[in-house]
Amino acid sequence: MNKKSIKDIDVKGKKCLVRVDFNVPMKDGKITDETRINGALPTIKYLVDQGAKVILCSHMGKPHNIFTEGFSLTKKEKKAVEALPASEQESAKAEYLKKAVKDKEKFTLRPVAEKLAEKLGQKVTFAEDVVGPSADAAVKAIKDGEVVLLENTRFEQGEEKRDEKLCAKLAEYCDVYVNDAFGTAHRSHATTAAIAEYGFAKTAVCGFLIEKELSVMADALENPVRPFVAILGGAKVADKLKVISNLLEKCDTLIIGGGMAYTFLKAKGMEVGTSLVDDEQIAYCKEMMDKAEKLGKKLLLPIDARVTKDFPNPIDAVVDAVEYDVENIPADQMGLDIGSKTAELYANEVKNAKTVIWNGPMGVFENPIFAKGTIAVAQSLAETSATTIIGGGDSAAAVTQLGFADKMTHISTGGGASLELFEGKKLPGIECLDEK
Repeated sequence: MNKKSIKDIDVKGKKCLVRVDFNVPMKDGKITDETRINGALPTIKYLVDQGAKVILCSHMGKPHNIFTEGFSLTKKEKKAVEALPASEQESAKAEYLKKAVKDKEKFTLRPVAEKLAEKLGQKVTFAEDVVGPSADAAVKAIKDGEVVLLENTRFEQGEEKRDEKLCAKLAEYCDVYVNDAFGTAHRSHATTAAIAEYGFAKTAVCGFLIEKELSVMADALENPVRPFVAILGGAKVADKLKVISNLLEKCDTLIIGGGMAYTFLKAKGMEVGTSLVDDEQIAYCKEMMDKAEKLGKKLLLPIDARVTKDFPNPIDAVVDAVEYDVENIPADQMGLDIGSKTAELYANEVKNAKTVIWNGPMGVFENPIFAKGTIAVAQSLAETSATTIIGGGDSAAAVTQLGFADKMTHISTGGGASLELFEGKKLPGIECLDEK
């Protein structure tokens, strides 16, 4: 993927509309994890240092009933209101709009602007809309090396609908379009791709974050140093159908863990008790095992499991857990983690690898009793000299929580985008950028 980056063009004095991923977790109006803000800093600082006029945009959450023109009801809400007696409609509408006001406070990017200013050591002007009077004034006043952050792009109806009028208006803020939001690169929304796809942005390049994602992950998939081991976990086979098939064609060994492993085990004719099974995908699992054999690839499944009778409620509750070989899982028990023999088997496979990619935990790692398999895999990746790539999502969270983040070659910032890259899909937010 030979895409132009910000270093390939002259940005001095140019209005650079930069799509970042500031979809940060918030609690009581405070940012609880600054990882995504930190990830965008190299691109923002470079543009500032080069004398660009930096206009940042991002979504946050899913505030689908909030629009900058005022508050509107969604189609579903309108339908619900219209179904009520006429005498009750106004009060029902008022309740929905009251919720929208709260949601706007919940999903505003203002706290991000404040945190970003602190990190950059300079003022960040916050526009209280995306393409309205506040944004117009902020962009009109911006000088070289200054930064503006627009309000949550999903406060605009046209963002997810790829609205041409919205793209045309955004293009007024844009001499150069920069996409540095890998976490949304698999979506074709107005600010993630459509502005360039429609031709409104005449110059479209990537920032440093996307450049790194492409150089590390795309290269690992297309030109891996072998042996190449891929590890997939998570709950359902259905979530990773194309990923499994595509990785089997690229890797030397595919390791399966997490809830999805029990569908494979059942496909082999084993008793898996009350473990999570995707019955509709049993035939697919058989097909993938046959494919691995025909291609001469290793497909490793758990040989033992850590099981319990009832799923923990709450998720971190203390429950009794016992390890069984997978051939002996009791009919009234469910597997919630790989067992210690499997953890050793998987760790040994990683030791011999030169390239490893990992997406999805080995069990219900939110519970300490069922986190041992995920910890063992993370530990094995931390200790290997291989190139280690964590494909975002839960596996990235697990590695970070366990304190192994600094031991990994690369931790992707986009779970969904990473998976689609592993599937071999083209990502709209990348495809729309200029070729070198």
